[in-house]
Amino acid sequence: MTHTATPAATLDPTTLADALRVAGSPGFDRWQEQVRRTGGCANPIHLTGWTLTKDKTTGETLQRYSTEDEPGGRLRVACGNRRASRCPSCAHTYAGDTWHLIRAGLAGDDRRDIPATVRDHPRVFATLTAPSFGPVHNRPDSGRCRCGTRHPADSDTLGTPLDPESYDYAGAVLFNNHAGQLWQRFTTRLRREIARRAGITQRELSNTARVSFGKVAEFQRRGAIHFHTVIRLDGPDGPQDPPPSWATLGLLTDAIRAAIRHSYTSVTVPATDGHPAHTLRWGTQLDVRPVKAFGDGSELTEQAVASYIAKYSTKAAETTGTLDRRIGEMAELDHHQVPDHTRRLVRACKDLDPVYPDRRLWAWAHMLGFRGHFSTKSRRYSTTLGALRQARADYRAAEQTAALGIEDLEPDTVLVLADWQYAGHGHTPGESALAAGIAAEIRTRRETAREALQDLRAQEGD
Repeated sequence: MTHTATPAATLDPTTLADALRVAGSPGFDRWQEQVRRTGGCANPIHLTGWTLTKDKTTGETLQRYSTEDEPGGRLRVACGNRRASRCPSCAHTYAGDTWHLIRAGLAGDDRRDIPATVRDHPRVFATLTAPSFGPVHNRPDSGRCRCGTRHPADSDTLGTPLDPESYDYAGAVLFNNHAGQLWQRFTTRLRREIARRAGITQRELSNTARVSFGKVAEFQRRGAIHFHTVIRLDGPDGPQDPPPSWATLGLLTDAIRAAIRHSYTSVTVPATDGHPAHTLRWGTQLDVRPVKAFGDGSELTEQAVASYIAKYSTKAAETTGTLDRRIGEMAELDHHQVPDHTRRLVRACKDLDPVYPDRRLWAWAHMLGFRGHFSTKSRRYSTTLGALRQARADYRAAEQTAALGIEDLEPDTVLVLADWQYAGHGHTPGESALAAGIAAEIRTRRETAREALQDLRAQEGD
């Protein structure tokens, strides 16, 4: 078996010594196999235990497995963390699942009972942004920021306030904290606006059409949350049902813009303990564009939208320089050299936490106040992440039964007994270096296979 590792020249002596120890251990080949099965997970879960597969009819033992024979007496399984900052390998899997989920709702998927005719439904890709909390350094079309500088695209100054002392940090974290509620109000108002334009009541709308969506949250450089979303109009039974004749792309677009502007789509945080009231609403920068099945290079295609949403499904507030875990003390920010603007947002969460205790701002300070799910969808948009994970588990289970030669047995005749216990997580420094190499190899193989498939499809198109 090929031993793939991080180049030795890049490792410190302690890590290199540990990597050599692992590579020279008797169970190294099996350890590599375990890590490959996790996809090169950076922080695997360790389990101890056993499984016993028996034939109910004869009592015959068909298979027995125990971690006693594994390296270190443990089985390593993927952590499943969606954050790329915590586990790039598992985040890659999560992004792939999100891509399939979003694209299935745009192009259809026969395996999941979503017909290709969903392409004929009105659907748009919309971006809902936060309002201004004060002017920040940016790269306008004119090229020159308000400060008079032409900032490069990778400048750390971008997104930071021109005047930090006048920037509304309280409003910024309160907006993030209430973003989920604002989204809920938006979808409620959107249905009302659609019904109004169709000339029907909301009850009639539920019997005539359905609004479906899939969305992902993204942090802007200034630390404000915004949502990217696919919004689609279906018939009352979902993607399998054609929308009514009045459901047009223009009607949907107009209803979205009206719902964003409506006074109902806002949240008022009352004044208390000397803190002023805040009326939170979406920003004026609303982008709504139709999604095309195929584009000419200038239009948003199904592939582009699915890829865009999948890209942001594995990112969170750590893109602004904050921590990717809960913060215990403000001193942690000094240790990790958190930027000043982000530090002020975290401080606002801490200061406002006792003022609005039900909002749990300090508990979510590492997310700059945001406490919602990063990736969500309506019930009938498409498949679910759970269904995609189950399909993967079923495939692996089928592989296992085939390897045991029991694939022809009826499931009701097979009894599986198991006992598993948590035994820790993670890698030693040397294991981490070796696992990173395995993960890189897996990514390279996937990219090569994807490029080959794209070339094949292009040839078939010719």
